[in-house]
Amino acid sequence: MKYYIIAGEASGDLHGSNLMRGLYLQDPGADIRFWGGVLMDAVYREHQSGTGLVRDYREGAVMGFWEVLLKGGTLLRNVRLCREDILRWKPDVVILIDYPGFNFKIAEFAHKAGFKVFYYIAPKVWASREKRIRKLKAYVDKLFIVFPFEEPYFAAKGVPYVYKGNPLVDAIDRSPSMAEPRSAFLERTALEDRPMIALLAGSRSMEIKNMMPVLMDFADAWHAAHPDFVFVVAGAPGRSPEDYAGFVGARDYVKVVFGETYGVLRHAQAAVINSGTASLEAALIGTPQVVGYRVNPLSAVIMLRLVKVKFISLANLIIHRLAFKELLQDNLTAGRLMEEVNALVYDSAYRNAMLSDYAQVRNLLGGTGASEAVAGAMVQSLQEGKRV
Repeated sequence: MKYYIIAGEASGDLHGSNLMRGLYLQDPGADIRFWGGVLMDAVYREHQSGTGLVRDYREGAVMGFWEVLLKGGTLLRNVRLCREDILRWKPDVVILIDYPGFNFKIAEFAHKAGFKVFYYIAPKVWASREKRIRKLKAYVDKLFIVFPFEEPYFAAKGVPYVYKGNPLVDAIDRSPSMAEPRSAFLERTALEDRPMIALLAGSRSMEIKNMMPVLMDFADAWHAAHPDFVFVVAGAPGRSPEDYAGFVGARDYVKVVFGETYGVLRHAQAAVINSGTASLEAALIGTPQVVGYRVNPLSAVIMLRLVKVKFISLANLIIHRLAFKELLQDNLTAGRLMEEVNALVYDSAYRNAMLSDYAQVRNLLGGTGASEAVAGAMVQSLQEGKRV
């Protein structure tokens, strides 16, 4: 069967790549065309020849309401390109992965054009823009969710769903980084064997621009008090050294490494993380963390009016309380980060309580095999539809 998959950011590329592995396993004759990134492209090349990648997500990923307005022309051109490509290729199903601003437009188009539509990793309608549920009901044939707290929510809203666990558990547990000795990690990354604090500024260019200045202010303050530490910026997938160089400058106690996010988190004593998938990854890996989040002030005003959830981090949402602090907008300062990271590194009771909460998060997300199980459910649904 022919699968057209659309992922619009780094986390979607990760989950899309694992879903593709599952689809190739469940359907050996799978023919896949996709919008995504290097991870999805690598899986494609393992199983198919030619070019399956239509557009790299780095060409269109934006965050925040104001930023979307500024890049509206690019997004609309991509929507037109995607519609035309789907019509030419005629897939058996269009699979949308998160990224609702773009994917809802494609869902409506694909449904009206007669294509089956699956949505994998539900849009966060439980956090904001709940009216989008009407679009889920109208344009999506099957919704595949990845968080346990979404089950009662979508059940109450009358949205049919499939829940098979969370694919991040697979991605982390199967990663070679989780079994690698620290010495091998340090040798490969050319890092010194010093206490390490991980810095994850987000995957989008706007996130990096918003986060890196305060992260560098924090690094300067911490280095003055604890000169034995090194800061390791985990370069986001699809970004380049130039995205960070202007912020890091000549600081020899700040290093930037790429393709090593899980290793950086595993070997760090603490992490400062922009809210997103990386925060849940840190919880599953077991890295004490504090989350920071900054967007354009205009975007922040709009978000405060629309967002309904108590927390912005997935791990905190999963256990319905703060496993770790969330410092947002003006509360994200070098001083606040100093206080919190000091507790993460030196207060063993504080650190152990967080690790205990992490264990609960992992337990609630279930075991491994989610990606293959979701792929199997998708293939089965399509096969049943063909038999009708």
